Amino acid sequence: MEQMPNNSSSISEFLLLAFADTQQLQLLLFCFFLAIYLAALLGNGLISTAVACDHHLHTPMYLFLLNLALLDLGCISTTLPKAMANALGDTTTISYSGCAAQAFFFLFLFSAEYSLLTIMSYDRYVAICKPLHYGTLLDSRACATMAAAAWGTGVLFALLHTTSTFSQPLCQGNAVDQFFCEIPQILKLSCSELDYLRETGFIVVSVLAIFGCFVFIVVSYVQIFRVVLRMPSEQGRHKAFSMCLPHLAVVSLFVSTDFFSYLKPHSFFSPSLNLVVAVLYSVVPPTLNPLIYSMRNQELKDAVRKMVSWTHFSRDKILIGLHK
Repeated sequence: MEQMPNNSSSISEFLLLAFADTQQLQLLLFCFFLAIYLAALLGNGLISTAVACDHHLHTPMYLFLLNLALLDLGCISTTLPKAMANALGDTTTISYSGCAAQAFFFLFLFSAEYSLLTIMSYDRYVAICKPLHYGTLLDSRACATMAAAAWGTGVLFALLHTTSTFSQPLCQGNAVDQFFCEIPQILKLSCSELDYLRETGFIVVSVLAIFGCFVFIVVSYVQIFRVVLRMPSEQGRHKAFSMCLPHLAVVSLFVSTDFFSYLKPHSFFSPSLNLVVAVLYSVVPPTLNPLIYSMRNQELKDAVRKMVSWTHFSRDKILIGLHK
């Protein structure tokens, strides 16, 4: 750890936590994370393109899914490429401005995704519990407003925390015990007790807001399951569960990894465990979300299949034209 004076402006770069101690293992992990990153790009890219291009999918549920795919693309692209570049180049450095930008975008996309998942639970609630009012409560204007609110909340949340954290004097060195610039790890470098307590207060307020969203999701699904279980038709119950289970699985994956990361006992603390948990909540959900949503959704599968077939047809048509 490189000790620094009592002034964050003297820090030009931070040292991130390496995935492994040896260059050979670093290269192996680089290939592993490259495969994960490409899978996330492919899955989220296919979903966002299919929803954008197929007018049959221009419904509130799929428009929110489009926003979720874009947020997942941004979230994994904020952390993983830099970590892979460091692993490939056998370095652990990130510039001060790069660290601040990474922390801002990760918080922005992460919190916007949580807000969007909360909105999607409301969409499922209205679709199942108030189907006659669905077109009124979730018209195009309402959907656009709610999606914009999710993105705006993420920007506000990230701006508040990033500004508060990086305006503090840092005198505990420049080594960040994480593979990306995570706000709690940056706070450990602060030498101002007052500023540290202020940012900790912001974090507590944020956790309460996140808990409020979680309660909203739980209450929504309690109401949904009460309605579904009273449905006389087995086909209707199956359709309702098919609509809800992917979202519920994504929320469970998102919340469980996040809560374990921030609420694990201090006795569990170790750099290696922190690294694994950070990968779980920052890399795994954006990669698995497309798979979860497409697994039980025939409309989405058909749209992706149609798009891929059209791409192949267009390519063959261009090749035939070139041969002529």
